[in-house]
Amino acid sequence: MPDRYPLSDALTREIVAEFPSFAIVDKRESALQRAIHVALSVVTLGGQRSYLTKYHTVLFGKLWVPDAWGEEDDEDRFILLRHERVHLRQRKRLGDVVMAFVYLVPFFPLGLAYGRARIEWEAYVETLRATCEVRGLAAAEALRPHIVGRFTGPDYGWMWPFPSQVHRWFDEAIADLRAEQGD
Repeated sequence: MPDRYPLSDALTREIVAEFPSFAIVDKRESALQRAIHVALSVVTLGGQRSYLTKYHTVLFGKLWVPDAWGEEDDEDRFILLRHERVHLRQRKRLGDVVMAFVYLVPFFPLGLAYGRARIEWEAYVETLRATCEVRGLAAAEALRPHIVGRFTGPDYGWMWPFPSQVHRWFDEAIADLRAEQGD
């Protein structure tokens, strides 16, 4: 029987080979994920109300998926899995305790979360690379407003509220992709 999602199903098998306990789990089935949703909504003053419905989360070596997972196309799943595999590798490299500390504490949990920004920058480079591979460089470049908004807005608790720095990082990431392509 052929894969329903050839790109993402193949990548999922690669991830399971690298991380045998990896699984894709529905967020709504988890009391912890529902509690995180409520907590994020409260601490962001309602700015992050779509944690259960739009956001994918790697936690405890699992990918917790929102309601929208079933509606995503193969390329979107592939790109997302590439991003989340970076977080799995970070977890392996840092360990759960250090990863959680870095993600949540330095410098502040909200408004200036340098540790979270560093973790997400690494993963978003992979998002850009995967987007470029399956949809082209222009599609990767078109992600700029979305990604800048993620860093500077309530989605991640205003983790890096300096748009000019996020734009510079984005420019460097795109320049690296161009160099990788030989442009």
